[in-house]
Amino acid sequence: MKSTFFAVASLCVALGVSVEPLLAQDTTRTSNSTLRVFLDCSRRCDRDHFRREVPFVNYVRDRRVADVHVLITQQRSGAGNEYTFAFIGLQEFAGRADTLRFIASSTNTSNETRDAQTRTLALGLIPFVATTPVAQRLRILYTPPEEERRSGVVGLEEDPWNFWVFRIGINGGGGGESQERSFSIRGSLSADRITEKWKIEFDGGGSASRRTIDIDEDSSIIDDRRNYEFEGRIVRSLGLEHWAAGLEGSVSASTFTNQDFELRVAGGVEYSLFPFSESTRRQLTIMYSIGVSRFNFEEPTIFGVTEDTRANHRLNVSYEVRQPWGSSNLSVDARNFLDDFALHRVRVSGRLRFRVARGFDINANGSFTRIKDQIFLQGGDLTEEEILLQRRQRETDFEYRLNFGFSYTFGSIFSNVVNPRRGV
Repeated sequence: MKSTFFAVASLCVALGVSVEPLLAQDTTRTSNSTLRVFLDCSRRCDRDHFRREVPFVNYVRDRRVADVHVLITQQRSGAGNEYTFAFIGLQEFAGRADTLRFIASSTNTSNETRDAQTRTLALGLIPFVATTPVAQRLRILYTPPEEERRSGVVGLEEDPWNFWVFRIGINGGGGGESQERSFSIRGSLSADRITEKWKIEFDGGGSASRRTIDIDEDSSIIDDRRNYEFEGRIVRSLGLEHWAAGLEGSVSASTFTNQDFELRVAGGVEYSLFPFSESTRRQLTIMYSIGVSRFNFEEPTIFGVTEDTRANHRLNVSYEVRQPWGSSNLSVDARNFLDDFALHRVRVSGRLRFRVARGFDINANGSFTRIKDQIFLQGGDLTEEEILLQRRQRETDFEYRLNFGFSYTFGSIFSNVVNPRRGV
């Protein structure tokens, strides 16, 4: 800690900043001061809006000086996204915790979802604020529902869509210059139905593109690409909180991987060590599936075939946790063809965001994949054009990715003020 302080102090001196405010700032809260809140939300969280609409608390940048840690997590539901607000008491509120949830419909506008988030945040903070002097200045308002509107969750018999949610999208574009032109188009669609016992999902998308590069007046390179993938799964919970079983299938094609058509069907089971109801905070799942795949290839493969049928299986173990100290994820995915275990693929991936000390966070993510199952590779040598333009998948034994970063913040612990002015 001493070395960390001296490093920060040296940096402050180099920047002409006084170290005195860092030492002098009071980080304790007296019993009659405003509640301090640490907001912990990683995605789709409008912090500025929260500060404007819930102004009766002090927002701080470090949980160590907070009275309440608000951990906001999100996961998909059948009708949209479920947001979970965990209110974790600190300091004099240590040992106290509350949880609120709401589902934002997929038809909601971003503003409607944001307003619902704000209401949930305010409601969850009220029990903590009630013990502070600020409570005397709060007023509770109630807006009654319209006469014809029914309260509560719509039951199955009252839902004309029977819990089905559909999405469709399409986009495209193009551009170019004097010696190069390109355009592309992509579409997607999905259909989901999620209830307590059943999870039915169908989704997919496809794209096509053309890129033309003029070499000279008489020659040019044309790069045409297409790919699509449609998949579906039906999952049934077995018991209340830990087991599930399901069927899945997919249809795909890709010029990059020399696949004119691939059809796969499989069945599997999944076990969750922790109850599924805790999935927004922690998960440890084991999934096993077994199935068969049918391939049609555009060009003869390295095995000299244009079609193939193979049985395969897959094992996936995944651990994910999100707690006040940060979040982490570790996953191991292994698969191979049953007729030849040498044709396999194993991928290990992980992600970490960790609060090392006050104001100091580190984040890292990476993956490593051992690849021995490229039965789709085109036979013969690739041309320089195909290699440079990455038009075809090349043979490889492995693939890896790694990212690492950190951030350090110091100064005032408060972050209440919102100022949207740009100035220039």
